[in-house]
Amino acid sequence: MHIAVVIPTYNEAENLPRLISTLFALPLDLSVLIVDDNSSDGTGYLAEELAAVNAGRVAVIHRPGKLGIASAYVQGFHRVLERGADAAAQMDADFSHDPLALVTMAKCLETCDVVFGSRYALGGSVDAEWPFWRKGLSTWGNFYARTILRIPVRDVTTGYRLWRSETLRGMPLGSIQSKGYIFQVEMAYLAHCLEYRMRETPIYFSDRHRGKSKMSLQIQLEAAVRVWQIWLTHRHLCHIGRAARTHSERSKAVI
Repeated sequence: MHIAVVIPTYNEAENLPRLISTLFALPLDLSVLIVDDNSSDGTGYLAEELAAVNAGRVAVIHRPGKLGIASAYVQGFHRVLERGADAAAQMDADFSHDPLALVTMAKCLETCDVVFGSRYALGGSVDAEWPFWRKGLSTWGNFYARTILRIPVRDVTTGYRLWRSETLRGMPLGSIQSKGYIFQVEMAYLAHCLEYRMRETPIYFSDRHRGKSKMSLQIQLEAAVRVWQIWLTHRHLCHIGRAARTHSERSKAVI
């Protein structure tokens, strides 16, 4: 199974070379797509150097500015699907997502449609150095979103995921409205509505050691409001999800 790892970047020059070498040391068939939002620290130029050194295994999309993590992933997903990847992983560039967990996630994908690297599944955890308010807000945010949207996973905001390509092709990526980190919740809700098989595997979420975090209290509070907009926008899919997928599967059988 060939896995394409989609990594959005903005000012990650300190982390990117080490992340690429760590990923390629894994016992997996991997390629990497870097989607850079015109970083001011030279991340885009560094990405091109890494692509030259790892010919055929690293590709780069350069974007004109900070267009948001949601559009970066959607654009990246379209690119890796066009190039025939069997699965697409999404992960942060700052080592908050342990690359080694991708091995376990790939094994889990054999029996489901999407795997969530979960901080809140049994065995998962977050950085011990997180301040109390951040731990509380993250825990509350997950409970809040999954309760409203009735998503049967414990970590609906995790950004560490592995998707089957067929799953992404079945997702209405063109209807995604999120621009920031709430994108993770929207994608989880769409997968739930369309009745894709979702699994979680525990991860340890480490705080970044290099570079500056893009997360803020304002971003997380804004996400709480957007949960209701996601429900209003996509709730109809919960009624047609099973019928749509069944029809598609029957059509493939006939062909």
